[in-house]
Amino acid sequence: MFTGIITDVGTVVAVDRRGDTLFTIATAFDMDTVDIGASIACSGCCLTVIEKEADRFTISASGETLSKTTLGTWGENTEINLERALKMGDELGGHIVSGHVDGVADVISVTSEGDSWRYVFEVPAPLARFVASKGSVALDGVSLTVNEVEGRRFGVNIIPHTRTHTTFRTLKPDDKVNFEVDMLARYVARLAESI
Repeated sequence: MFTGIITDVGTVVAVDRRGDTLFTIATAFDMDTVDIGASIACSGCCLTVIEKEADRFTISASGETLSKTTLGTWGENTEINLERALKMGDELGGHIVSGHVDGVADVISVTSEGDSWRYVFEVPAPLARFVASKGSVALDGVSLTVNEVEGRRFGVNIIPHTRTHTTFRTLKPDDKVNFEVDMLARYVARLAESI
């Protein structure tokens, strides 16, 4: 489990596409405190550390993960948002994020608004029903509050701190991000189906 509060922006330094794809990611995390088998959210995808060095770790992504997320487009020098798994007693600054990506959202527009930026995203039709005004979503692992919803599109505001300390600083129209619906929205929708 994660909170959607990004604690590092890592860089893909190697990609090995034999069998499952292996990504080696450079990080500022203290890798002495990261165990082999630990979960790290990589741009919102919960992935398992299978190898590590002092300043990097390697994860493995299956064909399923590559087909349902943006990982299939990652190459050397791709920057990704990183968050270590939540520990009991940690501050829950965002919302509960599982790291199980539901789909890919398209960046429609990025507009400056005062000191912040308004980003508009579009999600696949089956996922639109899970997005609600003032609800939560995770985009590339970042916990965000939805401002408004119109059909498959929704907007969020990004404050300067979030933009500076995540990959949002480089997002532009036509880019794609990993999208995870709020866990509460998922269960409420499931309950509504059974009534």
